Amino acid sequence: METALRNYLVVTGGYWAFTITDGAIRMLVVLYFHQLGYSPFEVAMLFLFYEFFGIVTNLVGGWLGARIGLNLTMHAGMALQVVALLMLTVPDEWLSVVYVMLAQALSGIAKDLNKMSAKASVKALSGQGSESRLFRYVAVLTGSKNALKGAGFFIGAGLLDAIGFRDTLYVLAGILAVVLVVTAGLLPSGVGKMSSKPKFKHVFSKEPAINWLAAARFFLFGSRDVWFVVGLPVFMYSVLGWSFTEVGAYLALWVIGYGFVQAAAPMLIKRLHHGRGPGGDTARALAAVLAVVPAGIALGLQDSDAASIWLVAGLIVFGVIFALNSAVHSYLILAYSDAEKVSMNVGFYYMANAGGRLAGTVLSGWVYQQVGLVGCLWTSAAFVVAALVLSVRLPGVTAAGQLAGSRSD
Repeated sequence: METALRNYLVVTGGYWAFTITDGAIRMLVVLYFHQLGYSPFEVAMLFLFYEFFGIVTNLVGGWLGARIGLNLTMHAGMALQVVALLMLTVPDEWLSVVYVMLAQALSGIAKDLNKMSAKASVKALSGQGSESRLFRYVAVLTGSKNALKGAGFFIGAGLLDAIGFRDTLYVLAGILAVVLVVTAGLLPSGVGKMSSKPKFKHVFSKEPAINWLAAARFFLFGSRDVWFVVGLPVFMYSVLGWSFTEVGAYLALWVIGYGFVQAAAPMLIKRLHHGRGPGGDTARALAAVLAVVPAGIALGLQDSDAASIWLVAGLIVFGVIFALNSAVHSYLILAYSDAEKVSMNVGFYYMANAGGRLAGTVLSGWVYQQVGLVGCLWTSAAFVVAALVLSVRLPGVTAAGQLAGSRSD
């Protein structure tokens, strides 16, 4: 048990370091290229390959992790992120849309290799027999990751003001390279590796619960990114008149708070479930409440004098409910999977997650450019309703970690 816990902590530490660079590079690209004169839609397009290759990476990465081990896929992700950071250090005249999209493609592959590996490792390292412990482990990993992604937003924006774009990239690449070397030396080989070599066709789940959950995940994450990725920071900077550091600091605090709520999700939800993990009913209830929030913010923004108040307060409410919903989803994909197939199931699930992020990112730039932030918010509300409808088929989970109503093999 001590060895398993140590390995879990090493995986978590590596994931933390990677996440800081991921948050920082996102904020750097949005703010720096907006400053260079890119339109909101062009800024969104910079992330097109980042999200698209996330879809491909999750699909292939889960299968690859099952064949060669999750530790190797995690470290491959770190190495690619170092390369992606260094690619952006070239002179401004080299930073065409296509070039930055290619750098972001590598970053997207890196992020999803790292995330899939870390999340799937939790199932392998948590042991069997306690769904409440599994919920705690995945909630802490996911919540702390999001808190540190928020810290990455702040670090990226702050360093952009303090030392400039390229020096920030050098600092981030150097730190991540050190973490890569350390974690590679500490982790054992073969984590999450299947005893048999799975065929690629086995990546596509035959379990209906996983397919419904993946579809709901697509729309849940699309509902966030459709206003959060481009529309929100550009609105804060160009309409509300906030500085780069103020935009980065607020979004950082939001994501940090979001992460703390995710980490606390087991404590916040446990009274409803009497020691077992949450089920499909919890996901449905949270989606129903969440759908109201972006619609409410959109209505509130009609009063331009109170726009800042509606936006700041609405973001807090959205963040709390979205964090709980996301934590429940992250638990359910592990609870619905057996330990032998967890890598491929998690890869399939995060392929849907990346698809939702891609749709949300592209729409965030396009909808904002056409109808502004209010249009982004109404699109967000529609996406949450779609996630709610798809969650209707999600089953519960028994105390032993089986799907409610199922038999063990």
